[in-house]
Amino acid sequence: MSVLIVNIGCAVGIAEGTTPLLRGAAMNETGQIQNAWILIEGDRISGFGSMDNVPQGSFDTIDAKGGWAFPSFCDSHTHIVYAGSREQEFEDKIRGLSYEDIAKRGGGILNSAEGLRKISENELYEQSMIRVDEVIRKGTGAIEIKSGYGLSLESELKMLRVIRRIAESVPLVVKSTFLGAHAVPAEFRGDKEGYVRLICREMLPEIARENLADYVDVFCDRGFFSVDDTARIIDRAAEFGIKAKIHADELALTGGTEIAVGKGAVSVDHLEQITENEMSFLAGGTTVPTALPGASFFSNLPFAPVRQMIDYGIGPALASDYNPGSSPSGDMRFIMSLGCIKMRMSPVEAFNATTVNGAHAMESAHLAGTITVGKLANLFITEPLPSLAFLPYAYITPLIRRIILKGQSIA
Repeated sequence: MSVLIVNIGCAVGIAEGTTPLLRGAAMNETGQIQNAWILIEGDRISGFGSMDNVPQGSFDTIDAKGGWAFPSFCDSHTHIVYAGSREQEFEDKIRGLSYEDIAKRGGGILNSAEGLRKISENELYEQSMIRVDEVIRKGTGAIEIKSGYGLSLESELKMLRVIRRIAESVPLVVKSTFLGAHAVPAEFRGDKEGYVRLICREMLPEIARENLADYVDVFCDRGFFSVDDTARIIDRAAEFGIKAKIHADELALTGGTEIAVGKGAVSVDHLEQITENEMSFLAGGTTVPTALPGASFFSNLPFAPVRQMIDYGIGPALASDYNPGSSPSGDMRFIMSLGCIKMRMSPVEAFNATTVNGAHAMESAHLAGTITVGKLANLFITEPLPSLAFLPYAYITPLIRRIILKGQSIA
């Protein structure tokens, strides 16, 4: 089926070919066509241009009526498969307890793990699909989803199977990450080494056998897993052809950024505590630094120094970190806004960080992140806008009017 979108006020994120990771000053540039059209053939973009040379023929036509067209957001770090919620910890934070305080009391990740172990795979899938539908309607077209609330072989497999079912159920680009090393479960309290052995000897082989994970992740930070733990898990996963994406330097500088870059991780995420020393590693590697401003906002933590990263010539991505404890939102427009307000990014930089650089952070830039001939037709159309800056500026205003995923109108 051919679909022609006409009368687009401005098409943003136009690119020829696969766009490389945008770094430094290049992050403040994006292709735009005023008064545009976009042609979709099947699930792919097949052309675009000015209404001065709109294609003629028999098409299903969508009239954008002056609305703007954007490539769908690429959210490269989420935990949206979970059971229940943790609003009681929200109240704990209001009373002054820190992330680490809550974790020490058996809350946080361990709280979610207890809840997840009690529900069936079908219940977990149904709960998670509500959140998936939510992020689709907010403009996300590619997403990475982590396990890590199971913390046992059976429960981690349950989570990863749900992620696979989600990928089979929706027209999103979905990447799956095994995060068994999210915390040490209660039954291994005082025996972190025993749990790392379980991950390496039992969990990873079974996950690889069922082909359930694109990536492995480790929470490499103070009070969780060390650099040595992280290296062991990354190396074991590599034996099965599973690449790494690492949580690092959120709570303290622990060497997580260096090990991620040194091991060739696809991304290293959080980075709230990094300094110019860590930036020097990032500038010299291929690992995509991914900031999670939603977690900083919700947990009253420092924001990653994204402005300094860009000025250093680095190309960061922004992601939602959608999870029940520290960032219970997958609204990538809000993430754009936080990038601008709290990280001093320009609207164009924040747009690129949530689209093309987010796609690179989950190895999906050949499919998503820009409006490019041959890529998936994953787009959203807004109301007419005065400028690109209005998208993050009016971050609560319901501007998105139509969602198109794989060439099909979803909402």
